Amino acid sequence: MMIAVATIISGGQTGADRGALDAAIELGIPHGGTCPKGRTAEDGTIPPKYQLKESNSKDSPERTETNVAKADGTLICTFGRLTGGSKLTAEFARRHNKPYLHLDLNAEATDYAVKCVRGWLAEHDVKVLNVAGGRESESAGLQGAVKDLLTRVFR
Repeated sequence: MMIAVATIISGGQTGADRGALDAAIELGIPHGGTCPKGRTAEDGTIPPKYQLKESNSKDSPERTETNVAKADGTLICTFGRLTGGSKLTAEFARRHNKPYLHLDLNAEATDYAVKCVRGWLAEHDVKVLNVAGGRESESAGLQGAVKDLLTRVFR
């Protein structure tokens, strides 16, 4: 089943955000999103290869809400339960009445996760996909896992 999204967006943080952007770049899917003012992330400055717009604030929650509001749906990828910024992302999705899917990539087999994401994207006709989730410092390996997942979803 071929699933087509027009754009993948994220906030550019390490981990799930960059895994999604890396997949988009590799697959030739347009990407974007809003990042904090100054392109700040936990590892310093977000690299320029990620085509992100800076928000007017260094505040991460503002960036998170902007991306949720601009997207047709949000995929939240974690290793474990929703906490911190990932939990806030789900709250923003509910507040903006936007569909979201949370996947604990420790709990789901990759083939099953691919099937879940494809079904969810089709069900909600998601054209602009926001991807959020854990940071690499809190979930080592998540960036690669999200890139692998989305590469398989869209190939």
